[in-house]
Amino acid sequence: MKKRRLLLVLYDVFAVIISVYLSLLLQFDGYIPSFYKDELQKLWLMSILICLFFNGIFHIYSSMLRFASIYELKKIIYAVISTVVFEIISLTAINLEMPWAWYISYGLVLMAILGGSRFAYRIYKDNKKINVNKVSKQENNVMIVGAGDAGDKVLREIIKSANIHKRVKCFIDDDLAKQDHSIHGVPIVGTRKDIVRMCKKYDIDEIFVAMPSADPKEIADILNICKETHCKLKKLPGIYQLVNGDVTVSKLKQVEVQDLLGRDSIEVNLDDIMGYTKGKVIMVTGGGGSIGSELCRQIAANFPKQLIIVDIYENNAYDIQLELKRRYPDLNLETMIASVRDEGKVKDLFARFRPDIIYHAAAHKHVPLMEDSPNEAVKNNVFGTLNVARAADEYGAEKFILISTDKAVNPTNIMGATKRICEMIVQTINKHSHTDFVAVRFGNVLGSNGSVIPLFKKQIEQGGPVTVTHPEITRFFMTIPEAVSLVLQAGAFAKGGEIFILDMGKPVKIVDLAYNLIKLSGYEPGEDIKIIFTGLRPGEKLYEEILMDEEGLQTTKNKMIHIGKPIPIDEEHFYGQLERLYRLAYDETSQMKHIVSELVPTYHIKENKEETLKQEVYMKKELSAVH
Repeated sequence: MKKRRLLLVLYDVFAVIISVYLSLLLQFDGYIPSFYKDELQKLWLMSILICLFFNGIFHIYSSMLRFASIYELKKIIYAVISTVVFEIISLTAINLEMPWAWYISYGLVLMAILGGSRFAYRIYKDNKKINVNKVSKQENNVMIVGAGDAGDKVLREIIKSANIHKRVKCFIDDDLAKQDHSIHGVPIVGTRKDIVRMCKKYDIDEIFVAMPSADPKEIADILNICKETHCKLKKLPGIYQLVNGDVTVSKLKQVEVQDLLGRDSIEVNLDDIMGYTKGKVIMVTGGGGSIGSELCRQIAANFPKQLIIVDIYENNAYDIQLELKRRYPDLNLETMIASVRDEGKVKDLFARFRPDIIYHAAAHKHVPLMEDSPNEAVKNNVFGTLNVARAADEYGAEKFILISTDKAVNPTNIMGATKRICEMIVQTINKHSHTDFVAVRFGNVLGSNGSVIPLFKKQIEQGGPVTVTHPEITRFFMTIPEAVSLVLQAGAFAKGGEIFILDMGKPVKIVDLAYNLIKLSGYEPGEDIKIIFTGLRPGEKLYEEILMDEEGLQTTKNKMIHIGKPIPIDEEHFYGQLERLYRLAYDETSQMKHIVSELVPTYHIKENKEETLKQEVYMKKELSAVH
């Protein structure tokens, strides 16, 4: 480093000598008068000292030449202007007057030699890198969609980095004014309708979508075009990276199937969220799960007084504990391995930590598994919720937020039915409690544990086939951050008794998700990877609903969040049914689904022949007991 700086200083001394002499020749038409010849050594010495002084002031020698940019050019301009101004003052002070035109020509020549040499070095290094890559590494041909600031930054990084073996062949941009122009020599060759054609023309291997300010619908439209090219797709996550100057090739992420949904993301009021969680003791049950862990991340960033993670699965709890300790070393964090079924342990945790806010995410949620183990669904979902809710009431918590599901609406499976009972529990307890009890109901969460996307990815990795239960089955979808945003916003809106519901747009066909995911993986559906239909599973219905007829709908300040009105419940009868449900669940009854249907009249059991036979035997036993 010192050797490089010394060489630069020596070069600049030589540049000053040349600039002074050449400017005199220009000033006097190729002939230097004897007066100036006699003063030439003094002029050189003075000019060298002044130039080196201001080059040091403006840190000219601390910049790396191979990354010379407009920033470095500005520093050189400022240094040369300062040099000329100070030279005028100094030479006038020692009575060595020079013509004004000489100062101008001297400054211009010096600027050209200092700046030109540095940019010539960068051009040489860039060309050397390109030539080396041609010989030693096979480059992927890249198309960048978006010829704006983000696209320009991605291109410049690819050009200057010796470790990125890619060649940008063309840009795509919908702005017609940009057509037939180029960026750093790379042509802008068309709009989105030309993507497929230009991928073939330029033999494109990868497409980078660099449009961080575009809305999700526009991105989805472009990605749906790009996926037909069989090229690898990557995109910049969001506008904040452009604002922060954090646009690099490493920030490009793989395009996921949720990027193709094209629905506007939910927006929340961060001030409200931070306001009601800051300085509070917060407990998250099921804190190691997909939703629970993301809740913990968001809460940890908002300066809680203490965060308590409760989970029965130690591996998940350990993972999120390590992550939060690494990211937030000052966070007051407690991680407790416990089951919400254990009433004594739940009360012990509340007595010990006295949480102000509880997010109850602990639950069994896998529909097919719960169909085979309905008693476990009841034990964990219903009575786990009852234990935590009663403890929240007893120990004076401010808010209790239940994580529910759209499967609780007119349920056809035991998991959805138990979640409906959980909603009934919190709405009933809320009537007589100082704690604000609310539920948050949303659809399928993309990327969560047990969701359809990881299953499809695994099936594709194994060469297929991808299994879909029915060609017409649809679901509402949202991302994990959206789900967590809804939960956090619900806590801010909570007055007690509400069921908050996200406007999730239009339902999506599962077969379309499978088709798109196969395409994004670089395969052709039906040819490389087959899609087969296996039939609806027990308890599964073709479509989900978000609201029961009698609930009605109210709006909130956030137009994407709605409120379902509480449904009147006969409390005495309801608690009596819960006591019977508890006894029968732990007696391992074989008729749990039909018992649950007595509590949830909207629960429609999809019976198979075996279940029908069991029900007939059960009814005969009941009749015998009566007689």
